[in-house]
Amino acid sequence: MAVSSGVFSSFFVAQPASFVKASPVAVVMRAPAKLPLRALSITAASKQATETETKKRDPRGIMKPRRVSPEMQAFLGGVAEIPRTQALKEIWAYIKAQNLQDPANKKVIICDENLKTIFVGKDRVGFLEIAGLISPHFLK
Repeated sequence: MAVSSGVFSSFFVAQPASFVKASPVAVVMRAPAKLPLRALSITAASKQATETETKKRDPRGIMKPRRVSPEMQAFLGGVAEIPRTQALKEIWAYIKAQNLQDPANKKVIICDENLKTIFVGKDRVGFLEIAGLISPHFLK
């Protein structure tokens, strides 16, 4: 049988399945009713709410630029304030560019002299440790 989607206003004749013994059935489909004025005002209000929500707001949490320690400034090229996410991206870009991941275990970073300054002098660092090791470099 035909199913009404409520979009088109026309007359269809549907054929029943071959295993059902019945005559053809007529189905009348109607166009959707007009929305009441109250519903239109609700949709207009929701559009205004979404427009105000999409406006740019100040970054918060880890996206907010923070002052960094002199060691981190030296590593990042003299940047005084940077978001934690961006600093982590810069560190990973440096690790990849210098090929400092352990070939046997890619989860381990072999620190060179530049990384040792921000990673408390450690020779090898796990990739999950990085966020904890850079945390003291972000000043409040």
